[in-house]
Amino acid sequence: MFARMIRGTLFHQWKKMIMIAFTIALGASLATAMLSVVLDVGDKVNQELKTYGANITVVPKEASVLNNLYEVEGGENVGTYLREDELGKIKTIFWAFNIVDFAPFINAQATLDDGSTVSVVGSWFNHHMDLPTGEQLDAGMSSLRSWWEIKDGKWIDEQTTEKEEVAMIGSALAEKLGVAAGDTVHITGTASDVNLEIVGVFEAGGIEDDQIFAPLNTAQALDNLDGKIDSIEVSALTTPDNELAQRAAKDPKSLTIAQYETWYCTAYVSSICYQIQEVITDSVASAVRQVADSEGAILEKTQLLMLLITILSLVGSALGICNLVTASVMERSGEIGLMKAIGAQNGAVTGLVLSEISITAIIGGAFGFLAGFGFAQIIGHTVFGSAITMRLMVIPIVAVLVILVTLAGSIPAIRMLLRLQPAEVLHGR
Repeated sequence: MFARMIRGTLFHQWKKMIMIAFTIALGASLATAMLSVVLDVGDKVNQELKTYGANITVVPKEASVLNNLYEVEGGENVGTYLREDELGKIKTIFWAFNIVDFAPFINAQATLDDGSTVSVVGSWFNHHMDLPTGEQLDAGMSSLRSWWEIKDGKWIDEQTTEKEEVAMIGSALAEKLGVAAGDTVHITGTASDVNLEIVGVFEAGGIEDDQIFAPLNTAQALDNLDGKIDSIEVSALTTPDNELAQRAAKDPKSLTIAQYETWYCTAYVSSICYQIQEVITDSVASAVRQVADSEGAILEKTQLLMLLITILSLVGSALGICNLVTASVMERSGEIGLMKAIGAQNGAVTGLVLSEISITAIIGGAFGFLAGFGFAQIIGHTVFGSAITMRLMVIPIVAVLVILVTLAGSIPAIRMLLRLQPAEVLHGR
């Protein structure tokens, strides 16, 4: 009998039930889309921000001490270097898969034919290397400095060019020397000289515009610095810092064993820096605070915005359900009054109404979840250019939210139902 009554209500009031299901579906779809994006947005935002440069720098320990003493960054080399043959070890740390890109740098001072000095920076451009883990990696400035504007020519392609005597020149220096892509510049270092063919002219908007960038081996040979590098810039996917990460950044030894394991096994920028120091001899790895802090702030604001949208959509759904269910109960007041008059208790009547709404909510929630996942993919491809990964935990979260919203929206109607007096209803009052 109970099932027949539910089926009868669903068929007789099918228009209102469809509206209730549609309202629930809207709330569930927005909740699914926003939660899916929130749970996946961290990596997406980090990937977007990685196009704006490195967030970790690695320098020799002695250079770091002097920089800290004199409160400068990127100061003059003090005669200590990192080892080029250890670069591959960066991809052997615990968070190796979070290392998106990295590039070594060596600075050499050279003399032009007119007697003026010029800074020559050696680095990788799209360097191919075989890692100690057996994997292969292409890393370098072409992706680490992707915002540079190539005014003339192109990026150096290490994998196709057979010449090492190539270079890229900053736009300000190129204008001063009157050179363009295809021209040759002769420079002399302390150990050797070389004729560099200009492959590209770039504009970076900083001191780089007055520098020459050449392959690492070429710059090393100018000052007889084979196998030595000044610094390494690393681009890594990181988790925003919290109180534990801030404490560990100051002194990892101050943590308990449990705290240390949590910190070490979480992709905080400080833990990745610490692990890099473990594999690069006599090095100090530090976060580029402007980049690292911006990543955390942007991520938190993006997640907060999406959570607010989710909450507002659920509140709107609850209000819509409240109006629809209340209208349904008012229309059926005569039927409900008759049921009470022949002996139906409040619990049985409430259970009947909630069962009808629950069935409608399940149908609407299922359609809303599927639609929401589709919305999440549209957001992912439109904003981030990639798909949103479906997290299994979204399913129970959305299910609980649908239940809570449905119950919240049904409370006013249930209260009206409990106060309904059979005698008044049956007498038309």
